[in-house]
Amino acid sequence: MSRVPIFTGRHVEQAVSPGQAVDAVRKAFIAHARGEWTMPPKVYVTNYPAGDFRAMPALGAGHALLKWVTSFPGNPLQGLPTVAGVVLLSDAENGQLRAVLDAAAVTALRTGAAAVLAAETLGRADATTAAVIGTGVNGRAAARTFLARGREVLLWDVNEARARHVAAELHTGVASSLEEALAADLLVTVTPGHQVLLADGALQPGQHVSLMGADGPGKAEAAGPELARAHLFCDDWEQASHGGELAHAVEAGLVAREDVTALGDVLAGTAAGRGDATEITAFDSTGLAIQDLAIALAAVESAGDLFELPLFDL
Repeated sequence: MSRVPIFTGRHVEQAVSPGQAVDAVRKAFIAHARGEWTMPPKVYVTNYPAGDFRAMPALGAGHALLKWVTSFPGNPLQGLPTVAGVVLLSDAENGQLRAVLDAAAVTALRTGAAAVLAAETLGRADATTAAVIGTGVNGRAAARTFLARGREVLLWDVNEARARHVAAELHTGVASSLEEALAADLLVTVTPGHQVLLADGALQPGQHVSLMGADGPGKAEAAGPELARAHLFCDDWEQASHGGELAHAVEAGLVAREDVTALGDVLAGTAAGRGDATEITAFDSTGLAIQDLAIALAAVESAGDLFELPLFDL
């Protein structure tokens, strides 16, 4: 019989800071780009329009991971979280379970990290303003990560009260209008993806946008022609072209495989990032199991020095 630690959401946040999450996710992107970490395709079990379930496996750094996680956008109206589930971390040498982690907290950390990492990598060197549109759990994580990296950020949400609540919690500002938020040099969108936020001509030369909300079939935050104007990047082409922000533009023939660069390749130094200061850059994030693996490993590695965890017998 073995004793397996359980990381609640609070434990995950205590174990991994936003800065540590950025570093962990960067290393995961590079390891995946080099073929050192592997990741079978994400599996969707859909129950639309209510929501979906996702099974996400990964292998790397001597460990295997499976995340079983949900996305039910209507849940907050019922007092329930949009994202819930578990992350199982196992030893890849003997198959033994090493830890169970709260999936929502892991997802929020790696989503915020990926959004800001892409903005730092692909944004203009002289970018001064940043904004996050959508202040749910993952939007809050993105804003928290910007702040942890030393960059001020404005928030905007269709629910003004929620935006002000999160801004007060994080000690940051609220954009005076959607237009002010959309004008930021570094823009992160974390909406449900049911309505197009960036219509034709919305993005201006030199802007960067991390599109984090359209992480499943039928979702979109940007119009297809607007995507086609940008220098495009993604976390994983297969996921992005079939179930991410790029999917509708690919289906319409506006974007092809050769138009899109993997962020991991840029971080690994095998592909170019932003071309010049006038380019519009856009990053399509669908969420990768390798990112979850990176956060889970960081949590397990640091938790022993910080606090005692609840255990269960297996």
